[in-house]
Amino acid sequence: MPPRLDVPSGTHTKMMVSPPRLNLRRAASYTQVSNEKLPLSATSSSFNFNHLLFSPPPSPGLPVLVTRPRKPSNAPRPSRVFRGLGWIVTILIFLYVSRVVVRKNVKLPLVGGWEKTGDFEMVGQYDLPEFPTPIAVTDRRGRSKWTVSIPHTYNFPLTTKEYAEICAKCHEVAAHVRELQGDSHPSQRAQLDYYYQDPHFVDVYEAEDRGLLPVVTAEAQQSSSVNQGGHFVGSDGLEMAGKPVCKTSMTFVLESPEAGLGPTLMMLWIAYGLAQKEDRAFFIDDSRWAYGDFTGIFQTPPVPDCKPPPRHEMLPCPHHARHLVVSVATARETFGKSFDYQYEQLERNDIKREKPTYELARAGYEALFRLNDEDQTFVNLRIKDLREKTIVPTGNNNDGSLIGVHIRQGDQHPFESEYSATYMPFDRYTEAIQQILEDAHNGSMPDGAEDTVAKQYSQIVLASDNPEVYDAEEFSGSIRAQERIRLASIAHPPPPNQDPHVMHKFQEETFGWEGGFFASMFWNLGRSTRNNAGSNTVVLSSEATRLRSLIGRSYMLDLAILAQGTDTVVCTVSSAACRLAAVMMGWEKAMEDGNWVNIDGNYLWTGVSL
Repeated sequence: MPPRLDVPSGTHTKMMVSPPRLNLRRAASYTQVSNEKLPLSATSSSFNFNHLLFSPPPSPGLPVLVTRPRKPSNAPRPSRVFRGLGWIVTILIFLYVSRVVVRKNVKLPLVGGWEKTGDFEMVGQYDLPEFPTPIAVTDRRGRSKWTVSIPHTYNFPLTTKEYAEICAKCHEVAAHVRELQGDSHPSQRAQLDYYYQDPHFVDVYEAEDRGLLPVVTAEAQQSSSVNQGGHFVGSDGLEMAGKPVCKTSMTFVLESPEAGLGPTLMMLWIAYGLAQKEDRAFFIDDSRWAYGDFTGIFQTPPVPDCKPPPRHEMLPCPHHARHLVVSVATARETFGKSFDYQYEQLERNDIKREKPTYELARAGYEALFRLNDEDQTFVNLRIKDLREKTIVPTGNNNDGSLIGVHIRQGDQHPFESEYSATYMPFDRYTEAIQQILEDAHNGSMPDGAEDTVAKQYSQIVLASDNPEVYDAEEFSGSIRAQERIRLASIAHPPPPNQDPHVMHKFQEETFGWEGGFFASMFWNLGRSTRNNAGSNTVVLSSEATRLRSLIGRSYMLDLAILAQGTDTVVCTVSSAACRLAAVMMGWEKAMEDGNWVNIDGNYLWTGVSL
């Protein structure tokens, strides 16, 4: 029996007695200390109560601490309406910035002033760009206007690329000025109106008069006109010195990125007719024409009773500018949709739909298509000789027909989808010729019988850009339109029998116009086939210019003999020469009498093909 514990009585009546098995040592799981390092008893000298300061982990039975709720903010929150408006404003700003970034490549120069005179701000020369471009200007009342600035010392004519860029920028600057003024976009009818006048446009002459552009003195103007280049056919020389400056004018620049002569000639004729209709003086510039001098092919055109305006006043856009420049590069500006809307009879679906445009081209043909004296004399004699071949010497028979055939190959393909990647088959031409002869002579005798003699005396006059066409079996009995100037087909000689083990001198390959007229072949006339890699610009020699002029003369001789000398012309409307021939034949003969025969689908005559 264990001894009893005698505890003396004191002030405390109760006390807690630890059971004898109570272990006061810390558990290893609490202290992360190995049991070997703990004291063996409470009486050990190394014993301390530091282990009692650590608390065990919280019991899993206790509730999880709850996050303290946020205190409501005293600042008022925006309503959903205001938040929605904020999003809308943000989106609009984003769209506006995006639009500005997209249009940053289109420069819209806004010219400011340094001296104010009259109603407009005077523009200093340092404010003007050093290259031709449309500019926006502002008057004293804050109203925006626009004009076209061309430096006085800039060479005339501008390049085809510069003219095309100015036309594109004119629309951009005009739209920009309308936005600055808060004007609405013009109606569709106004956009299609060929003679719509932009109220915000200020012509160069008016801009100089009102102080928007610096005024050029008469001496500087005369000096710059001489040094700026350009060549106005028939309007250069001392005879123009005493004439006044034209009030309104149209200048046609013959320079073209296209090698073909036909499209340029058609635009020239229509532009002349348009200038006459708008009461403008008409000038022709041939300073950089690929075919040389205009008078090398044609006679001098009619000369106005006034002299050309200052070069910096000749603008490619807008159309209502006082002095207008027209070229193949500005064709979409001058002969685009608004031109068709103005000069087409939209209510008709037959050939008369294009009659107003045809009449403009006809006016240009009558005034400008006058071959030089030497070629015109040859054409007259050639037509007379061809006519004599169709005359029936005896009997009551009618004379034979003279049928002209024009075949265009080369880099021009028919409109008809079946042959759009190749050329029109020759049998299509022969079928049309046979039908023409039957319609003309099957019942032409007094008794209504077939006039076989007239058929025998009928002649086929052939013209083509491909020399190999003349040797085709289908046209074995035809006559060349002319042999005065013709594109040659070079027969390649057989290679000489040379020793392959010996070095021989290089000989350039001979070439002709086999296959027809190709633009690449035309542009390479006068360029050597050796040491021309990386050469983008070529200074043409006089011989190369002469060769190009001969090609143009040959083309015009063929066209004149076919259109002026034959009874009927068979051709493809996809060819510019075919459309030119229709104009040269006249409306009554070509359209009303049906002597202009197109075998390229059901397409009608058209003036400018863009």
